[in-house]
Amino acid sequence: MTDVDATSGADTAGADVAWLAPGEPVDLDNCAREPIHVPGSVQPRGVLLAVSEPDLVVVQASENLAGLTGVVWSDALGRPLADVLGVAPSDAIVRSASAFGDLRERNPVEVTLDVDGDPVPVDAILHRAVLGGARDGHGQPVDGEPPLTNLVVELEPARGPRPFSFPNTYQAVRGTVTELNRASSLQDLYDITARAVRALTGFDRVMVYRYDADYNGEVVAEAKVEGLNSFLGLHYPASDIPAQARALYEKNWLRLISDVDYEPSRIQPVAHPATGQPLDLTYSTLRSVSPIHVEYLQNMGVRASMSISLLQDDRLWGLIACHHYAGPHQPPFATRAAAEFLGSTLSLRLVDRTAEDEVHRALQVRSTMAWLTAATLDEDRPLADTLLGGTSLLDVLPADGVTVCLQGSSGTKGEALPGDVLERVVSWAAARGEELVATDTLQQDAPHLGVPLDVVAGVLVLPLPEGQYVLWHRREAVRHVDWGGDPHNKALAEREGDEVRLSPRKSFDRWRETVRERSQPWTPQERGEVLQLRGHLLEALYARSRSIVRAAETLQRSLLSDPTTTDGLEVAVRYVPATREAQVGGDWYDVFGQPDGSTMLVIGDVVGHDVQAAACMAQLRGLLRGIAYDNGDSPARVLGRLDAAIEGLDLRAMATVLVARLSPSDDGGAATLRWSSAGHLPPVTAGPDGSAVTLTGGRPGLLLGVSPAAPRVDAEVRLEAGSTLLLYTDGLVERRDEGFDDGIDRLGVALADLRDASVEEVSDAVLARLVPEGAEDDVALVAVRLRS
Repeated sequence: MTDVDATSGADTAGADVAWLAPGEPVDLDNCAREPIHVPGSVQPRGVLLAVSEPDLVVVQASENLAGLTGVVWSDALGRPLADVLGVAPSDAIVRSASAFGDLRERNPVEVTLDVDGDPVPVDAILHRAVLGGARDGHGQPVDGEPPLTNLVVELEPARGPRPFSFPNTYQAVRGTVTELNRASSLQDLYDITARAVRALTGFDRVMVYRYDADYNGEVVAEAKVEGLNSFLGLHYPASDIPAQARALYEKNWLRLISDVDYEPSRIQPVAHPATGQPLDLTYSTLRSVSPIHVEYLQNMGVRASMSISLLQDDRLWGLIACHHYAGPHQPPFATRAAAEFLGSTLSLRLVDRTAEDEVHRALQVRSTMAWLTAATLDEDRPLADTLLGGTSLLDVLPADGVTVCLQGSSGTKGEALPGDVLERVVSWAAARGEELVATDTLQQDAPHLGVPLDVVAGVLVLPLPEGQYVLWHRREAVRHVDWGGDPHNKALAEREGDEVRLSPRKSFDRWRETVRERSQPWTPQERGEVLQLRGHLLEALYARSRSIVRAAETLQRSLLSDPTTTDGLEVAVRYVPATREAQVGGDWYDVFGQPDGSTMLVIGDVVGHDVQAAACMAQLRGLLRGIAYDNGDSPARVLGRLDAAIEGLDLRAMATVLVARLSPSDDGGAATLRWSSAGHLPPVTAGPDGSAVTLTGGRPGLLLGVSPAAPRVDAEVRLEAGSTLLLYTDGLVERRDEGFDDGIDRLGVALADLRDASVEEVSDAVLARLVPEGAEDDVALVAVRLRS
């Protein structure tokens, strides 16, 4: 259904693929190995030239060059670009290619070719193709030299008057952008975009196509001419869109096939003179597409197609898919650019809308968990009653019912499971030895339990020590999925002479499938939140086993768990309670990895020294994790959103906090530290040579909870491999007889002296030097060493 085809090995995440040789026949058995990023040909609606730099000599050309320029491709090879296109067009192209920045942002270069005395207006579309590392005269790689590149010039005749110049692209879609900004729902965003792209491009059908977690697709919006059957609501299997193709669409956002019956024009010579390999056309607008994909479109009756990528967090979310049935169709480049602009705008609005919805939901869940965590400190009420009250575990994780068995007390909220079923499921989950056990297909995953489908189809269990547990359950959720053709019969055997070839299916009629024996799935976000809840429950269980003061101390320590293991970093954490009284405060640290490979470092101190401060610390720590995890926001932005959450949720908390993001570099262990402070003490670093520095960049800012509109700023520094970074709370450096600066200076000296020690040794030695007789106030610290 969609306009995609397979892509290169470089675009296939971690895959070692045995790519087909040029000219090897392609069918459904081997199309995933077709190296279509180097097809060796282009669509004939334009011509392609590969030009060496800086001498600007044509080294490759498509065979149809003469049809546009009057110069035969073989005569163009080895000649300057100006000899092939003329001096004025060549100068315009060179000027654009010489400017700084991404060439594609300045496309097209509008030129006029002189062909036998006739002026021919042409859109020149430029990009640079990376050929690989530099090589010497014998073809051997040259170490330390930048990679070789070629300027790729694609020329499309500008048929008829241009609809608008590229700089006015925004004006062409300004009204639509205004509509998108005013859209009140995701569906409005989809519908507005489908209508606008069809009006702009003139395709017979325009669809917005969305992927699910498994990359099965669904048509969520459609605009079409009268008389066409509707595809709205149809699903298409992930196998229709290979993983390689999805990866390519994250790089090249627009693909046009103006005539599916085109005859490819080969690029000559096939092997690039500098590499001996075909030219990489990943970013080409004329790149020839897979014959399997062309056959797929022909089977649908499509004569021309165009697709625009929709991205969310740099990951392919879906497509705007355009089909034309009346014949070939070629919107001008400026029109395509305007349509691509709409796709980018929709992508941004999708991110904003999804982020708004997710943040709102996550804050609600974190707020509920924070409230429950604080409520568990009331030892006069059974823990099960606390978790199943007016605000309950069903507010953390929606389900048909939840059952709790804690400290000898049990209870259920919502639907109750039969006792024998409950016992079997809990025993099965406990035997797995995992912190969390979740399934939405219980009958498939544990058939030996003999649990009836009409009782429960999905469970999520938190096994806890001494036979305690929390269990959520969901009933079967019967779903009807309408597919565009039978997804289980997607290929046909076609006879070609004496051989049989697998070809794409020809039927795309609506085919309904009923999905049974499944509950609503437990999402990754839900699982992560429940794991956080598990930590809170463990803390509550430990806290209730001691006196109220001892319980608070246990809560503090259990929240400050060991940091996650991170490649390239040695991390040590410490928490030392104050010795002056048997009480705890609100000091905390947190270290956790991000999906992008960076590491978040947090150090904070809630105002106060009592159970309330500890509970407030738990709330802030959970909220901050929820806001910062899997989020590209800067530390300053994270602090700003945390401040807004404190105000919006009426937490009445005040705290100093420092949030930092440590991002690894690609040059042997160095990293970039970006941080923002809400009234907290500055980090201290020691380089591999022992030089100690107090990082005072940026303003410390106001404490959290003082003003939600308080400005937050980021500071940034590069840390070399072997450097040590220390975050700490004021109990480490504060003394009644000296100021903070003196204490920080002593900390820097200690850190420099300990440059050869491990971070574990550094942490213990710093505490021994600065608080040898115990701290007057709580102390939390995080020590990080960048491995060489």
